[in-house]
Parts: sequence; structure tokens; C-alpha cells
Amino acid sequence: MSVSLQKGQKVDLRKSDGGTLRKVVVGLGWDEVKKKGLFAKKTANIDCDASAFLCENGRIVNDKDIVYFGNLKHKSNAVLHMGDNLTGAGDGDDEQITVDLVNLPVNYDKIIFVVNIYSASARKQHFGMIENAFIRIFDAETNQELCRYNLSENYDGMTAMVFGEMYRYNGNWKFNAIGQATQDDTVRDLAKRFG
Repeated sequence: MSVSLQKGQKVDLRKSDGGTLRKVVVGLGWDEVKKKGLFAKKTANIDCDASAFLCENGRIVNDKDIVYFGNLKHKSNAVLHMGDNLTGAGDGDDEQITVDLVNLPVNYDKIIFVVNIYSASARKQHFGMIENAFIRIFDAETNQELCRYNLSENYDGMTAMVFGEMYRYNGNWKFNAIGQATQDDTVRDLAKRFG
């Protein structure tokens, strides 16, 4: 059964039968901007970009440890971005990142999941214009959802988000729902926070 997380809440990532997780998928979703009023002009699509920062001792030590639309596969082949969604259209996950926990090199102790709005400043867009944003983690072998974190606060003026982090603790993986909004404009700006 999936755990619905609150901001700052931590949860163990494990199979429902107590077995060891081998591979998970981190799904991020949001709803496209809706037109308000009969004669209102529709706002340009909001292109949210999901990224994963692989950290050693809690920090990014190499640019190649950033998995995003411009670098879809980590050098270890253990983290894979499944592709860029430019609009948020459709139901379910808009972008997915798979993590092979078994083959992830042990020097990586944390993976931070972030989302930023592509060209947010130029397009005058922010997270307050997005509805139903969420991050969820599910078992890639069974498709069973393990946890979900829905963004519910008002994020007007914010252009990026540190959604959450998976981290090793005593040999097990845990997830922490962070939900920290920022005004960073690019994935590189976000990465500087963890360098």
C-alpha cells in the first residue's frame, strides 16, 4: 500500500512483502496550464524538467552525475531519464527516472530529485501556475506504488523545486519528501546548491 507523504516526512523504501527493492521508478507529474474564462488567451505550455543529482557524501562531485533531458543516462547505467515531456499533457507521470538500486555504485549515497520550469523567466512562468504536481516512487518489477508526495502549498513566483531525495541509511534506501521551492532558472543553477 502506498504511503502519502507530507513535506519533511521520511519513509523506508521496501517491497510490500519485506523483500529488497532492486529497481524503482521515480515518476513526476503535473497538469498543463488551463485557460481561465471563455475568452481568455491560453498561456504557453509549461515545460517542467525532472532531473536527478547523484551525490557522494551528500554532494554532487561531477557534472556527469546530473541526469536530465540533456544527459539521459548516468555513466554507471544505473540511473536513466525516460525522456522530456514539454507540456504536462496526459494522465499519470509526465517524466520518469529509473534507478537500478542493485547496480548503483556504492559511492553514491544520495539521489536528489528536482524539477525546474524550462525558460521560466523568459516565459514569465512559475509553479503557482501548475496544478496537481506530484512525485511518486514505485517498484519497477511489480509496478506497486511505494510512496507519493503531492505538492499542495502555494508556490507563486517559484521556478524550481527540490522534490525529494532517496538516500542510503544502514544499508537500506529511504525517501525524504523535501518540497523546497526556489527561484533557480536552470538545472545547473539548482545543482550549485548541492556542489
